[in-house]
Amino acid sequence: MDLGLGGKVALVAAASKGLGRAIAEELGGEGVNLVLCARGEPALEATRDAIVKMSGVDALSVVADVSVPADVARVIDEGLRKFGRIDILVTNAGGPPSGVFESLSTEMWDAAVQLTLMSAVNLARGVLPGMKQRKWGRIINVTSIAVKQPVNGLMLSNSVRSAVTGFARTLANEVAPQGITVNNILPGYTRTDRVEELATAIASREGSSVSEALGGWNAEIPMGRLGEPRELAALAAFLASERASYITGTSIAVDGGWIKGLL
Repeated sequence: MDLGLGGKVALVAAASKGLGRAIAEELGGEGVNLVLCARGEPALEATRDAIVKMSGVDALSVVADVSVPADVARVIDEGLRKFGRIDILVTNAGGPPSGVFESLSTEMWDAAVQLTLMSAVNLARGVLPGMKQRKWGRIINVTSIAVKQPVNGLMLSNSVRSAVTGFARTLANEVAPQGITVNNILPGYTRTDRVEELATAIASREGSSVSEALGGWNAEIPMGRLGEPRELAALAAFLASERASYITGTSIAVDGGWIKGLL
């Protein structure tokens, strides 16, 4: 399938590893030039170099923390300076800490809002003027299955990622007349560092082993296994494509059937 993405420019946040890197690799494979950002410089530069070598696209790496508005503005400015436009935005950030309500301070709530909600808001705010001018754009938010079926112990993620969903669904209606789509991808339990961290936290809290925590998730997933980052990345590339021009305002799970709801 020709996705019609050759020569487009995508900004992918948290792109140095995990889901962000997989999405960047998938888009690069479709001929998309890339603006990549993450907090850790060595891993980010290694990712950029690997994608350029693998796909031959042009890629810019910018060290930044998306919870800091000034960093977000700098990433966008440097991307526009190099490529002249940003056609595709993938918002993504490491998840907030796990914990039950009583363990979460006001500062932790504020940090979660900045990291998860306001990073998506500020990134969208920065790229939308150009998308509107060109009458074409794709905004894809990486959220979580927790927005459809809350996960025990993830109070911050359940709450703030749901706010991203509300923001995205409303924004989708506002920008649809300009040829811009806004969609959310909901990763399930996927083989990433984040899931390993959650498994470690559960094991510590319940006095079990990490392998037992992972095994418990496998038992809950109809497919009987964790997802692979590339499986989610394939959906991101499709939603970024010309073929997905009539899909907007959706939240699509990539979870092996874990969510039990009908919608």
